Amino acid sequence: MIKKWFEIIFDHRVSLQERMFRIVTGISMLALMFILLMGRSVVNLLILAVSLVVMSLIVKMSIRKDRIHTGATAISVLLLLLFPVSFFSAGGFFSGMPEWFVLCFIYICITLEGRRMITFFILCLSEILGCYYTAFNFPEFVARNTQERSFFDSSLSVILVGMLTSVLLMFLNRLYVKENELALQQKKEIEELNEAENHFFSSMSHEIRTPINTIIGLNEIILRGDISEDVAENARNIQGASKMLLTLINDILDLSKIKSGKMEIVNVSYETGKLFSEIVNMIWIKAKEKGLEFKLHVDPSIPSMLCGDEVRIKQVLINLLNNAVKYTSEGSVTLSIRCERLTLNRVRVWYSVEDTGQGVKKENIPYIFNAFRRVDEEKNRHIEGTGLGLSIVQQLVELMGGEISVNSVYTKGSTFIIMLEQDIIDDKELGTFTLTSRSHAHEGERYRQSFEAPDAHILVVDDNDMNLEVVRKLLAATKIHIDTASSGAECLKLTQNQYYDGILMDHMMPEMDGIECFHALRTQPGGLCQTVPVIALTANAGSDNQLLYRKEGFSGYLAKPVSGALLEAGVLSILPKELVHLNEETKQVDIEKDVLIFEHAKRLSVMVTTDSVCDLPESFKKKYRISVCPYYVRTDEGRFLDEIEIKADELLMHMSKGHNGSSEPPEVEDYERFFAEKLTEAQNIIHITMASHVSEGYRNAVEAAKSFENVTVLDCGHLSSSMGLAVLCAVSMAENHASKNEIVDAVRRLRYYISSDFIIDSTHMMCRSGRISKRIQVLCDALLLHPVIVLRKSKMSVGSMEMGNFEHVAKRYIRKVLRDTRNIDRRILFITYAGMDEKRLDYIQYLVRQYCPFERVYLQKASSAIASNCGPGSFGLLFMSNVIYLTRIRILCPNSFFLPVTQIF
Repeated sequence: MIKKWFEIIFDHRVSLQERMFRIVTGISMLALMFILLMGRSVVNLLILAVSLVVMSLIVKMSIRKDRIHTGATAISVLLLLLFPVSFFSAGGFFSGMPEWFVLCFIYICITLEGRRMITFFILCLSEILGCYYTAFNFPEFVARNTQERSFFDSSLSVILVGMLTSVLLMFLNRLYVKENELALQQKKEIEELNEAENHFFSSMSHEIRTPINTIIGLNEIILRGDISEDVAENARNIQGASKMLLTLINDILDLSKIKSGKMEIVNVSYETGKLFSEIVNMIWIKAKEKGLEFKLHVDPSIPSMLCGDEVRIKQVLINLLNNAVKYTSEGSVTLSIRCERLTLNRVRVWYSVEDTGQGVKKENIPYIFNAFRRVDEEKNRHIEGTGLGLSIVQQLVELMGGEISVNSVYTKGSTFIIMLEQDIIDDKELGTFTLTSRSHAHEGERYRQSFEAPDAHILVVDDNDMNLEVVRKLLAATKIHIDTASSGAECLKLTQNQYYDGILMDHMMPEMDGIECFHALRTQPGGLCQTVPVIALTANAGSDNQLLYRKEGFSGYLAKPVSGALLEAGVLSILPKELVHLNEETKQVDIEKDVLIFEHAKRLSVMVTTDSVCDLPESFKKKYRISVCPYYVRTDEGRFLDEIEIKADELLMHMSKGHNGSSEPPEVEDYERFFAEKLTEAQNIIHITMASHVSEGYRNAVEAAKSFENVTVLDCGHLSSSMGLAVLCAVSMAENHASKNEIVDAVRRLRYYISSDFIIDSTHMMCRSGRISKRIQVLCDALLLHPVIVLRKSKMSVGSMEMGNFEHVAKRYIRKVLRDTRNIDRRILFITYAGMDEKRLDYIQYLVRQYCPFERVYLQKASSAIASNCGPGSFGLLFMSNVIYLTRIRILCPNSFFLPVTQIF
């Protein structure tokens, strides 16, 4: 029986609730048996014995009826009734009964849930207080114990309760370990299954795209030629069928990525007019061929440039418009676009696709976005497609943070409405946008190459001979000299002896794939093409692959199947300009380099900005593109921009002559202009300010940020180069693609692991700026006192006072700051100073090396805004806690990409 009980406890097929119930109830029954032995009267023993039987029946019935929660509640009631009886009959608090109340609390907390658990917890607490109150005020109700018996009961109860609790925790811990192992195993199996599924879809996409590339490419060559109308019609039908097949493959691949969580939304700047033109040119001909009227209504106030995932927006709208055309036999299809201004740099765009088709029955609307499900199947059996389109549309809209809804009247038509919020890049209005001004028919157009480059020489690498032939024919009219290689080894052999102006490289090749070949090309001893631009021409489609090729160092990316126009645009983008002769039409057109070339400037996902009082070397600011909003320095001659219009040395010289000088933070309007400008370069801004209790800069920045939805202002809790350490860590995380929330969380926690201590040589300037009173300044001068300013929790305070000349004070300060070397990250130290000569700086560095040598020491001159407060001769040692504390930050932010600051140098 005991063996069976143990087997059930660790059988994961049994619900966790039942197993916990069995464990805790079993321990409680053991506890009652021990309490039974402590009873004094036959009645007491009889009550406890009956209780054990009742508990056994409750356990049996609740498990059999699958009413575990009800059974646990009944036993909790029984325990609450039994414990007061046992308490008074065993001797009250002069017995061992008080210790047993602990098990009652444990039972309630483990077996009950929600409000029921809280209710019984309060009842148990009230019962204990009631028992103690009664025993204290009415001792006649409590059975009397001898002193020996009381000591024996109490000691026995402590031992038994401790043992039973330990056994319970041991069982629960083992149960947790087993469940955790099972969960990890299942997680691994799910990940392997997802990986296998993704690999299958990726491989399928690659394998199918390769022959489609041949079909579409060679078919385009046929259409370019002088052919009869019948042949041209057949070729156009082949082209249409191929593109439909490609759409189906893309739908399946997109659905797989969305399900696995690997679908990425890539926000870039795009022209709204250009996007709408492309959509119109793809849809209106289809509508015309079916005899439908295509209507277009575009809000003229929509900004000419927005920021969003242009590819996914186009995919969503084309999918909806294609559906509208497919399901409409007569009437019209209408695309309406409306814009609503939210803030200074953000808009809400409403896209509406309306048709006069057959509509959707009311009962089918809840299922319209389900994958692989087509509503009204019998009526729509002639409609081609997988049934994935609307499911993908809904999920893409949700990934972009938007909303989609549908209104439909059966037999009258449907309207799909999409809402997306996007950032404004160019506030200039688009103006009048009509179908007649933007659409144009392609019928009867003759192909003409976009450029000629008879002196250019390129290499195409692909293991599929037909793909090589397609590229050769598509580029034939450009007169480029084209060599081909069917493997990576052959490519390296050719580049050993021949220089090429550009290389098109396939990825999936046997023996040596395209990425391996690319890296071998870059390091090829004696190779002639080590710096030649290489474009990945591959069937591996998707934004994740674009990211892969970008990180590996390719110059660009083209996905198969590729059209002749796009292939020409890609080659044109990497050829030297002096080798290219553009035709007149191409000179008027801006080639879509942002689609092909990775070096094209795009908006950052997250930009870290700060104030000018963040004392960092200029080389760091330039290298890591750290934008700063300048503080002001006010003097008798006027107000100047910190470090732009006035330097620290100039200010200190000016103040040494008895003139006034003080720092002022940027005003709210200054921050608003600064944020608006930087949001043209990034989607999100994280602005790091100095300690909020030291300056009004934080509050002004927060007020300015209210005008923007994607600006986050952080109080780093420090100033000067300590603030710089927080900025560098944030920049490091942003460069490693950490999210905004991860960076914010890490910087907030990092403030506790940065040391901010400064020693002030003279308190005159602190007195002028109102930091200290005149009385304290006179006292410091008289006694040669030098305050050590400390920042803790964003507040500035005097940590200690040092007395004596500079050498003595500096030695004591440095020794005190660096005394606990175990807790110091020795990889980087900023010695930030104001108005010091080289002799003093050398002496400070000598002392630092004596007490705690650092790997890197940066001598950083304080900004004029900082120097105006601390005065000449002041300096601080600014560093971070050691790697143990940095590890603690990673534990506190498990999802962050936090890197130690010195890794970015």
